[in-house]
Amino acid sequence: MKALITGATKGIGRAVATKLWKEGYDLVLIARSAEDLKQLQKELTAPDRTILTYPVDCSIKEEVYQFLNKVKNEFGFIDVLVNNVGAFMPGSLLDEEDEAFEKQQDLNVNATYYISKFFGKEMRLRQQGHIFNICSVASKSPVENGGSYSVTKAAMFSLNHVLRQELAPHNVKVTAFLPGSTKTASWEGTTIPDEKFVQPADIADTLYAILNLSKGVNVDEVLITPLNF
Repeated sequence: MKALITGATKGIGRAVATKLWKEGYDLVLIARSAEDLKQLQKELTAPDRTILTYPVDCSIKEEVYQFLNKVKNEFGFIDVLVNNVGAFMPGSLLDEEDEAFEKQQDLNVNATYYISKFFGKEMRLRQQGHIFNICSVASKSPVENGGSYSVTKAAMFSLNHVLRQELAPHNVKVTAFLPGSTKTASWEGTTIPDEKFVQPADIADTLYAILNLSKGVNVDEVLITPLNF
């Protein structure tokens, strides 16, 4: 089995990559930093296994499509796609610069659109595959001081619904994750104890469990939040 993970070197993406690798998946990992990708590849490398890394700025459409065309030739069919790349830029929608919205739109929505469309067509043709979209609790209800983030994550959640509707008749599964406060780089410097957060490994373990459900079932969405934050 082969999996592609965007935003793979930190937080949720790293946890999912590590989990799937341990469970026998070959991987394609995408992130902006070539150095971080090399380090993760070094940590995961094992004999007779394939792990490819591509430094890609997913906010730039041209870079995304260059990567997509390249990976199709080098890696072949993708069984599992995890759209994890994204950005959180705190601020009030009315007071932020337009660029804050545009940057988050590019990463939280557009990249997911391009990548899902590209691999979704192949999954539709082959009548198999699973797409996971790492959305947010902000996809359903705006979070404080997260104006454009909430808007773009809601759009990502809507995109997830459309993908599921169009791909379900072709036996392709689509699942949205809506995590609450998760201990990722977004919380760097916080004094809140780690045990108060959702852990990236919780999401990775849940995702893998979903992959092992019966063929005829789809988990539409997973809302996972801290117990007492």
